[in-house]
Amino acid sequence: MVLDNVRSLSNVGAIMRTCDAFRVHSVVLCGVTGCPPSPEIHKTALGAEDSVEWIYEADTLAAVERLRGEGYVICALEQVEGSVSLEQMKVEEGRGYAIIAGHEVNGVDQAVVDASDICLEIPQYGTKHSLNVSVSSGIALWHFFSNMIKFLKS
Repeated sequence: MVLDNVRSLSNVGAIMRTCDAFRVHSVVLCGVTGCPPSPEIHKTALGAEDSVEWIYEADTLAAVERLRGEGYVICALEQVEGSVSLEQMKVEEGRGYAIIAGHEVNGVDQAVVDASDICLEIPQYGTKHSLNVSVSSGIALWHFFSNMIKFLKS
């Protein structure tokens, strides 16, 4: 999981807690994203900041290139032209995926979107066309987890 300039420490903590629930390998905190230790992160992470590996990288693009070099498929969670609806994303056994969630208002930085292998969009049918970053991260993580757990059971 990569957090690109997520400004709310509560969102950071909530995402870390979700990452713990779904055994995400690590979280990369980038740009203005706050890092533990922090009382605000702890309030929503409930200790997940200690159980989930995390690192800080100032430059999200550098983090993306490092992850790509490690073999990860780079997936920006963003509503853009050409994005793939999340339920249509095929998760392949043995592949690693880096999901990038962005700033609460501005989303994932355009340069990071451009550097991604795929952009994923959560279908929405209400009058609002966005979700809180921790909610959208949780939905995306569940999609990947629910597909990958099938590989473990077979």
